[in-house]
Amino acid sequence: MSRISQLEPIRVTVGVDTHRDVHVAVALDQLGRRLDQIELATTRAGYERLLAWAERLGVVEAFGVEATGCYGAALARHLRAREMLVVEVMRPNRQTRRRKGKSDPTDAEAAARAVLSAEAAGSPKAGDDLVEMIRLLRVARGTAIKARTQAINALRSLLVTAPPELREQLRALSTSRLVGKAAQLRPGALGSPLAASKLALSHLARRCQTLEVEIRSLDGQLARLTTTASPQLIEAFGVGADTAGALLVAAGDNPDRLRSEAAFSMLCGSSPIKACSGKTNRHRSTEAATAKPTPRSTGSCSSACATTKPPRTTSNGAPARARANARSSAA
Repeated sequence: MSRISQLEPIRVTVGVDTHRDVHVAVALDQLGRRLDQIELATTRAGYERLLAWAERLGVVEAFGVEATGCYGAALARHLRAREMLVVEVMRPNRQTRRRKGKSDPTDAEAAARAVLSAEAAGSPKAGDDLVEMIRLLRVARGTAIKARTQAINALRSLLVTAPPELREQLRALSTSRLVGKAAQLRPGALGSPLAASKLALSHLARRCQTLEVEIRSLDGQLARLTTTASPQLIEAFGVGADTAGALLVAAGDNPDRLRSEAAFSMLCGSSPIKACSGKTNRHRSTEAATAKPTPRSTGSCSSACATTKPPRTTSNGAPARARANARSSAA
């Protein structure tokens, strides 16, 4: 019996385990057989080396990349620019990692197998348009707000232990007036705790003012970008630049990857799929909410029944034990 030669070209699926400085890639063929692995630097030259290596193995079908919103973002953008299919892969679950062990080639191979089996089919965010600009400015704004809050808290805490004459002067002021008043303090020569307190308070207050100017500037830029990116969203009732920016960042520059409202809700962690038990109402009924709790039994079933049964009464309503006590006393 003659053997028919395999004329079908090798179709390659590449999985990439991403890190900050080094990526590890493993290639599989269409039958799931491991072809090769490579380690590359997280540079443009390293990405080109990965592409050349994959194309030498056969016809490249897809790249499964972990952490496309973090360590793998630059690689995903580079591959998309070369018109390669990039699939976002979640890391393997803990049971699989514990059973098969943890290593970079193992994780890269698991990413490739997730793409090959269609378990991973999500498209990563493009990160090359207005929404990426909004995301970057929101990061700067969030850190500025956090730093301003820390400065205000430090200002209040230092005021608690400040000398009495300074504390009585500033303690009753609101936050905005306190920042303005503390910024005008003149400590003079640094020769006493009072002067040191004035110097510290003035520095913290000026930091708050600087951060306030920075936050207002970022708010203006974010309002302009969100209006340009989605004017219909800004026109909706109750939606400002901050809310619109959060929604746009969640959707990304390529919202077509979210095929339905259900896909977007699953991305936000509120999947509309019903529970497997079929129960959709998890709240207790009014009777169950108002009923007294049954005392928990620590003994056997008979003792539990004894604690839940009401005492046996006689015909006139008196407990049977009280009637027995009355008979013994009469005797």
